[in-house]
Amino acid sequence: MAESALPAEYQRILTTVRQAAGPVSTRAIGEALGLETEVRGKLEPLRGKLTKLADRGWLHKRPDGKFTVRP
Repeated sequence: MAESALPAEYQRILTTVRQAAGPVSTRAIGEALGLETEVRGKLEPLRGKLTKLADRGWLHKRPDGKFTVRP
């Protein structure tokens, strides 16, 4: 599947992870996307989307919980 077929929100997440200078945490991605990162409930849906992207091969989830783009 082409990245352009993904919903816009997922495309923004991928772009944010690509622009990071290395492995990035869910909180850092949330901050870059303008989410209220102080509220844990605001990060859980994002964490779910990141996990879906990792499960489908778009991202790599590291053992420390941070995400990187698959090579």
